[in-house]
Amino acid sequence: MRVYKLTFAALTVAASLSLTACQNDADGTGRNDPSSGSTASSSGGGSGSGSSDQGGANDSAGKGSGGQGTVAGKSSGGQGRAAGTGSNGNGKFGRCHTDELQITATDSTIGGDPDGTVTVQLKNHSGRACSISGYAGVDLKTSSGSLSAKRTGAKATPAILKDGQSTAFGINYPINKSGGSGVRVTGLLVTPPDETKTVTLDWPGAGTLPVTDGAGSPVKAGPVGSAGQGG
Repeated sequence: MRVYKLTFAALTVAASLSLTACQNDADGTGRNDPSSGSTASSSGGGSGSGSSDQGGANDSAGKGSGGQGTVAGKSSGGQGRAAGTGSNGNGKFGRCHTDELQITATDSTIGGDPDGTVTVQLKNHSGRACSISGYAGVDLKTSSGSLSAKRTGAKATPAILKDGQSTAFGINYPINKSGGSGVRVTGLLVTPPDETKTVTLDWPGAGTLPVTDGAGSPVKAGPVGSAGQGG
């Protein structure tokens, strides 16, 4: 009987240990069971699906970003093209070059004025907008040689000329009232501001200038823009 009790006790202890081991194994299996991860992933089905959706969103964002980049590139390219047609990266326009200007001269003398006036017009035909400012170089070709006009000293105002627009400046000169032959004017040379290329024009004003004994030139030129501006 005593042996039976001991055996029964031993069996009970063994069964208890076996049950504990089984429970521990069950817990370990629960933690390491791959199906558990799949289920979490699946239950994160939102997460898994969301991850896929996010991947799609990322792709979409990437496309959107690429789209934005493309648009920005086009915009930037557009600005670059605009810059090429008259503006640099800072929004400043390139100056008007001699070959881009149609330059003409007309007699603008008003009866009763003590001096004669010639208006020189500079019209932009470059196909782009350009800037112009300052004094043009003005020389009269005469029978006595070249005569350079002096600047009036008036302040020059910068101007932006769109394609087809024009600006002008005036040339004032003394009228020959001496009765003598005076100095014969045979032509007009105009060099736009900041340019080195000169245009030769017919002189539209009075045919002669009075002979002067004083030093300096009696001919004066105003800054570009001082004789009106228009299209």
